[in-house]
Amino acid sequence: MLCHGYGLVNATAPLTPLVFERRTPRPHDVAMEIQFCGVCGADIGLSHGDWGFGAYPCVPGHEIVGRVTAIGSAVTRYKVGDLVGVGPLVDSCRRCSPCHDGHEQLCDNGFTPTYMGPDADYGHTYGGYSSHMVADENYVVRIPTNLDSAGVAPLLCAGITAYAPLARAKVGKGSVVGVIGIGGVGHLCIKMAKAMGARVVALTQSPNKLDDLMRLGADSVLLTSDADAMAAGRENFDLLLDTVSVSHDINAYLNLVKREGEMCLLGTPGQVEAAPLGLIFRQKRLTGSFIGGIAETQAMLDFCALHNIVADIEKIKIEQINEAWERMGKSDVRYRFVIDMASLKKA
Repeated sequence: MLCHGYGLVNATAPLTPLVFERRTPRPHDVAMEIQFCGVCGADIGLSHGDWGFGAYPCVPGHEIVGRVTAIGSAVTRYKVGDLVGVGPLVDSCRRCSPCHDGHEQLCDNGFTPTYMGPDADYGHTYGGYSSHMVADENYVVRIPTNLDSAGVAPLLCAGITAYAPLARAKVGKGSVVGVIGIGGVGHLCIKMAKAMGARVVALTQSPNKLDDLMRLGADSVLLTSDADAMAAGRENFDLLLDTVSVSHDINAYLNLVKREGEMCLLGTPGQVEAAPLGLIFRQKRLTGSFIGGIAETQAMLDFCALHNIVADIEKIKIEQINEAWERMGKSDVRYRFVIDMASLKKA
């Protein structure tokens, strides 16, 4: 299958038009024409080799929504015309304990990422900044048709990143949830925690974000630059979700967590140092969470369909992708770019 897309020929190159091949659908494969692809911050780091690996040419993109155009002979879950999605992984070993437990993203033998992962046919996988996608039906999810498809795309990575720790903590009525870092993941944390019935507090250094945070569903805002407010918030939170991906001192935030409460890291902040006595003597938990399995991702999408949750997005044309990456480096987006693949020229 001949595909058109945008990608990098090496780790320092800009994104430019590319033509490449995908496999003909195997018995369990679903082929789709891509309609929308979210632009995740990880796309930039991964494509530039910042995470320690790379395979080029690289076609990024792992928040993919499209229509099924063909199915393999053994496919039972989908039919031509269905609206479907693919997130950050397209395969795993299917044998280990995490895979058997529905946590394919934690595969003991390493899951296959949607792009730059191993591929028997073409050397490595190619992502969603492209016209078409082929994936095994077991790693494809059904997209709710009552939601805006462009706004759904970021749910396939940012959305499951937000949902998984909330579901695992059994957040509900009476829970107090704080969200640190209000970006692509953080704004969805607010929406989802609120839909689960929690009292939601947005933690920010910027008082000028107040109106927008309340619009997203926050019940209140805690200014982390206000020492008195931080002191008043001590041990108020059942769950703190930290979405920040730059190095920062987490101990001031740990003070906000209740006895036997949890602070969960969703970003990639580099070195983290936690004062142990506060954790030990108050039996607090410092945890991490990484996207989610396929069944959990489907559960997240069904939850969002029920509560009418999509990402706040800025839709772009594919030829604007380099500018979008530059703007993301400056945090100049509220809260996620999504590529409208109808703009992709296939001539």
